[in-house]
Amino acid sequence: MIEVAIEAEEELRDRIVALLGQLGFEGFWEDGAVLRSYISESRWTPAMPDEVERTVSLITRSSRSTRPAITTRRIQEQNWNEEWKKTIRPIHVSERTVITPSWHPYEPAPGELVLTIDPKMSFGTGYHESTRLILRLLEEHIRIGDSVLDMGTGTGVLAIAAVRLGAADATGIDVDEWSYENACENIRLNHVQDRITILHGDITATPAGPFTLILANIQRTVLLEMLPLLVRRLRAGGRLLLAGLLHDDREIMMEQLRHEGMTLLNELSENEWTAIAARR
Repeated sequence: MIEVAIEAEEELRDRIVALLGQLGFEGFWEDGAVLRSYISESRWTPAMPDEVERTVSLITRSSRSTRPAITTRRIQEQNWNEEWKKTIRPIHVSERTVITPSWHPYEPAPGELVLTIDPKMSFGTGYHESTRLILRLLEEHIRIGDSVLDMGTGTGVLAIAAVRLGAADATGIDVDEWSYENACENIRLNHVQDRITILHGDITATPAGPFTLILANIQRTVLLEMLPLLVRRLRAGGRLLLAGLLHDDREIMMEQLRHEGMTLLNELSENEWTAIAARR
């Protein structure tokens, strides 16, 4: 495992996370003034250090911030897990929904929905704006009996939330083997393995559906590439919830949604991030 530590000002971190995610980084956490980013050694090519430098320099040039210091080291995966576990605690992602790891028992208030998520290297802990935004959209747009596809399932949190909110069934899929294993663990933790199927692969391995609700919390470039295939798997009148988008991504995504015959339902924003709900 490769750790890249970036001493970036807080205002830059969301943009750094978004762009490093497109380079293949899979995990992030804020350690005081340092943003720690993680990527598997199999993805750490000789060109990657220059790509990271270029990405961070590009972000800095568009702001008044000084150029962040960057350091790189190899670490044992177990060390990463133990350090990160110390930072994960129960978090309210909406007025109704709480995400908590199993090592921090949480006593819910009346009416609260508690999702138990033990993360590894995946997004989906509730600490990132894009996860919170799409979960809030999910609460609004879920329908009892929905058939749900969670594309890029990560920890499985969206698929789990969907069935806990009333979906009849959900299918989660992820290209990353670690995410696949983690999602399988989390559906068992939440006792919903009889209603959720987790698959390992890309969109071509996804059932044709049609689904009544599709969720995708992925980077913009990946969303744009797979959008036509997602729409084909959506039933007429079905809903598509998209997150992982910066404000600057909104217009190009809206243009592509219109091109695919989708109608905007609503959108939510938090800090620099946006999530979109649309209907076929």
